[in-house]
Amino acid sequence: MSQVWPNGIFSARLIKNLAKQGAIASGKKFAADQIQPASLDLRLGEKALRVRSSFLPGPDKTVAERVENLKLHEIDLTKGAVLERGCVYIVPLLESLALPKDVAAAANPKSSTGRLDIFTRVITDGARSFDTVPAGYKGPLYLEISPRTFPVLVRTGSRLSQMRFRVGNPRLTVAQHKAVHKKETLVFDPNMDVGEGVSLSIDLMGEGRGGLIGFRSKRHTAVVDVDRKGTLDVLEYWEPLYNRGDNELILDPDEFYILVSRESVHVPPDYAAEMVPFDPLVGEFRVHYAGFFDPGFGHTAAGGTGSRAVLEVRSREVPFLLGHGQTIGRLVYEKMAERPDTLYGSAMGSNYQAQSLKLSKHFKPYEGIEHYSPAGVGTSGE
Repeated sequence: MSQVWPNGIFSARLIKNLAKQGAIASGKKFAADQIQPASLDLRLGEKALRVRSSFLPGPDKTVAERVENLKLHEIDLTKGAVLERGCVYIVPLLESLALPKDVAAAANPKSSTGRLDIFTRVITDGARSFDTVPAGYKGPLYLEISPRTFPVLVRTGSRLSQMRFRVGNPRLTVAQHKAVHKKETLVFDPNMDVGEGVSLSIDLMGEGRGGLIGFRSKRHTAVVDVDRKGTLDVLEYWEPLYNRGDNELILDPDEFYILVSRESVHVPPDYAAEMVPFDPLVGEFRVHYAGFFDPGFGHTAAGGTGSRAVLEVRSREVPFLLGHGQTIGRLVYEKMAERPDTLYGSAMGSNYQAQSLKLSKHFKPYEGIEHYSPAGVGTSGE
């Protein structure tokens, strides 16, 4: 008799059960910290295939068949290799799936991947869309990788993407969002009207004496090793941006920005959340590659009383003016199938609990807030 899987987003315990039953397989033993409170980190395999373009295989086609016609060359990842910015790579992942008929999955870049502006999407055989795995899928997993800002050093086992597993449609309705907010406080803003999720706006007032509002990436930098933490100097890769009194920021086309939400948010232990774009008609910019928020994000018992959402921002075709408090995205909540044994937070070594404006874990802490001199710092948009 097959197991009956509960409705909702799977906890770490349920993900481990999937693996024990053969629904998740791997070419190598799972790492001790690979399974997060509500997701599974996916690991790069032994080779990367540089291809001419992104693609979807479509019905009745495998990724391998499509790659054969688009492949430019093959790269060995077993000893590490640099993926160049602006190029598209397809990497077979170490993990593969044989999902039960009622269990589906969805993927998203990890937070650190998004903060490095590495564009990633999971692809399956026969896929009509990226980052979605239909219930009952059996087959390999591939990751499309395209570094947009920095060249990156990756290797077999590097983790750039994560996957959630679910049964049914656990997304909360408007009424359920309101009820959970009343009981648990989803956003620490008394003026916030919670509806179809929590609306998030941009903070352009800034932090510290100098009013640090964010960072803009530099061009022609050195390589970023995605597996090394806390080693890179911020100013070698980023230009700090400060508030010069107008509470505005002009986004330049083809530039990458790290900004932060004005609101502090909370994901209670029985829920997970996902960042989704706001109405695209509000502006020609894209916000947030990495959209998963684990149970316990900003939770008091897990080391935070609300955490702000760090935003990865790009303008599309034209310069675009952002103003302080402008709505830029929505945090939508989903019900967990069960409460995880371990929440997102300091106890599990989480990098972004109780965060404010923060770069990816690869960079040393930035100490420039208190040393800012308004006369000596350029502004964004100039």
